[in-house]
Amino acid sequence: MDAIDPDDPRPASQQIANILRAAILTRKFAPGERIPSGPQLVERFGVAKATAESAIRTLREEGLVVSRAGSGTFVRERTERPVGLRPHIEQAFEATNVTVDFAGFSGETLHGAIAEPLDRIREGRLRPENLSVRLLVPDASRPWSLPARVDNLEDSPAFRKRAARIMERHGTAVVESVTELGRLGLVDSATAQIRTYPAVPLFKLYILNGEQTFFGYYPVIEHAVPLDGDDVPIWDLMGKDATLFHHSRDVDPDSAGSQFVSQSQLWFDSIWNSVAREYNP
Repeated sequence: MDAIDPDDPRPASQQIANILRAAILTRKFAPGERIPSGPQLVERFGVAKATAESAIRTLREEGLVVSRAGSGTFVRERTERPVGLRPHIEQAFEATNVTVDFAGFSGETLHGAIAEPLDRIREGRLRPENLSVRLLVPDASRPWSLPARVDNLEDSPAFRKRAARIMERHGTAVVESVTELGRLGLVDSATAQIRTYPAVPLFKLYILNGEQTFFGYYPVIEHAVPLDGDDVPIWDLMGKDATLFHHSRDVDPDSAGSQFVSQSQLWFDSIWNSVAREYNP
């Protein structure tokens, strides 16, 4: 029988969910394969029925499994379907060496998703040895092709100033929160950097521990933005409307998931180490 760690402050249901999630993402449970039932988890881990059911419900809410009445619970056929980012970031922080790479528009979603695991480090509930966060955002000092004014498709300097304030607020908050952990000695090494590059992203990308990616396109939506006292119609990139698709490495380096992660990391590093420049607010 697998044991629940009594010294782990996390609930037993979360520990079980983490074990099952790792098995799914590493393809120990293949797409379409049935995972252990509630009664089997009760016997395997020595927990209550409600605890086992809570673990399965967590995976179902994350979109990793689907339950079929009378048949059981199965790994979704396509685990790269849209799934939630937050629980995967929280799970990534349980590793010894944590890396989070983000490429996108402002880092607002990352700021919200990373808050919980950073708080858990402050509380002593997580203790990674190394933590590295990198944010790659567009250079707001250069004209943008998008977002653009609706009337003439021209760049809006006023919009760029507004966007720069948003990027600075969320990006700086992430950097300060991460580096504080290093100063307090809660993490042996904690670094966070922001770099800008001379292009506007039409997608957002997260790479977690070099093992998982979340990728989504920014839809372009028309809406009025208050700029210099007027409501200006803008073709805007709507990050909150971006559906994220999840890909992960598995034991086969040539699989679609493994290749997507590898190529995403290659793309990110190539921009970071070539045309990107350190962000100076």
